[in-house]
Amino acid sequence: MKQPTALLIAFLLIICSSVTVYADSAQPAYEAVERSEHLAATGSTDYLADVGEDGMTQIPKIEINTESGNGAALLKSDGYVNAQITVTDTDGSVLSGSVLFKVRGNSTAIDSIPKKAFTFKFDKKTDVLGMGKAKKWAMLANCFDPTLLRNYLVFDFAQELGIPYTSEQRFTELWLDGEYRGCYTVYEPIQAGATRVDIDVESNNGQKDFLLEYEASRTEDDVTYITAGGLRFAASDPDEPDKNQVSYITATMNDIVNTLKTGSEADIRRKIDIDSFAKFYLLNEYAKTADFGLSSVFFYYKDGVLYAGPPWDYDLALGNLNGDLSSSTKSASVSSGILQSGKNFYRWLCSKDWFQTEVKRVYAQHYDYIENISADGGLLDSLRAEYAELFSRNFSVWRVSRWWLNYQKVPLSTYDDNYRFLKTWCTERNEWLTEYYGLSRYDYVSGDADGNGEIEILDATLSQRVLALIAEDPDGLIALRAALSEDMLDITDVTAVQRFLADMETPVVLNERKSVMRY
Repeated sequence: MKQPTALLIAFLLIICSSVTVYADSAQPAYEAVERSEHLAATGSTDYLADVGEDGMTQIPKIEINTESGNGAALLKSDGYVNAQITVTDTDGSVLSGSVLFKVRGNSTAIDSIPKKAFTFKFDKKTDVLGMGKAKKWAMLANCFDPTLLRNYLVFDFAQELGIPYTSEQRFTELWLDGEYRGCYTVYEPIQAGATRVDIDVESNNGQKDFLLEYEASRTEDDVTYITAGGLRFAASDPDEPDKNQVSYITATMNDIVNTLKTGSEADIRRKIDIDSFAKFYLLNEYAKTADFGLSSVFFYYKDGVLYAGPPWDYDLALGNLNGDLSSSTKSASVSSGILQSGKNFYRWLCSKDWFQTEVKRVYAQHYDYIENISADGGLLDSLRAEYAELFSRNFSVWRVSRWWLNYQKVPLSTYDDNYRFLKTWCTERNEWLTEYYGLSRYDYVSGDADGNGEIEILDATLSQRVLALIAEDPDGLIALRAALSEDMLDITDVTAVQRFLADMETPVVLNERKSVMRY
């Protein structure tokens, strides 16, 4: 078994034993920011306009009243408490009922941090904010992220990539026992279920599908841990596996790890879903989340194949790490460099050229989206504009420059400064990865199979020869130019070229210049 490097050991020590919290436990549950502080925190000169007369700007409102009335003082050790919830959606619809309510998370659940994340659970499956029916829901505080955008951005990216079972998300505002607690994001927590991770954990005496969280070192009571091939996992579903289930999961994971170590490409593709693993790697490599080798990293086994994902927890990502803390956090904080290739399953996958080609393929396929994340007027700018008033209200009670713990990047003094840092970091990250993967813009004429700039009968002939495996297409450029539907090359594309040359109507557009990223 490969021994952990000194760098990884130091990184684990930082996470597990050296976290310093900079939240003053003697302070009230939230900080009232005066008008002058609001100006410094948000850059806005109009406090009342930002807050709004009714405290709402087309944002769902969640009101939770705990049985004891001390929701703001709850600790993770308190477990579930009884509460009443009212969820008011932007269309005016209202959901009310009884729930169990508790503090969730790890770093965000530290006792002295006042803006905590929460879980609420209904006694029966309930649709919350149009995200489907389920009993359990998560509310993330995003307190470590002074832009409030990192989790939202990465989950949007995961949806774009098509990573299976990526959670939906909704920005909300929380009132807890009558006190305004600011901006939260409601998510579907990662668990088995028809509207969550759709796996079968009960058939064949529970020896079929399962959901695991990679957990390098943390130990919690009432959690079952499984070690396979030097990797350690917490059992998520089934969450209380019996002895036979533990043996089954352990044997299955050992078989997968052994195949990754010594198996051929074909062997590995039979054991794991390469598409999800490539997409999950790209997502986490782009975001450079430091948790990827530690915790909050999920994998699920379904129908005899292991899948990567769904994604979770990205507030300490996208440059939001204290680079002065250690060499490990330094490498995670900068926009250059490869971070994730030696972590969990990827320590074996990323050493294989064919897997790197899969990652490049995914990057090229989604390049326009990735480039648009930090472009002027792109995704980040759109999200900021859409939720500007919400963020302003949040920082009317939580100071934007507050430094919550030493693992987090020291926040800058204003929201604008923190936002510009995130936007610049994303731009530089894409530029660095573009060069690293050798991506470049490729322009071509749609239908021009041979690439000479004109559509001729030879293009139809060449396409037919490629389909008949008579002509080779090693770099895929013939198929790229000739696949008019932007899907796989087939005989309908040849017919369309022939109809175009005969001046007949075609169901697709030919002879138009197109542009894609290639590697």
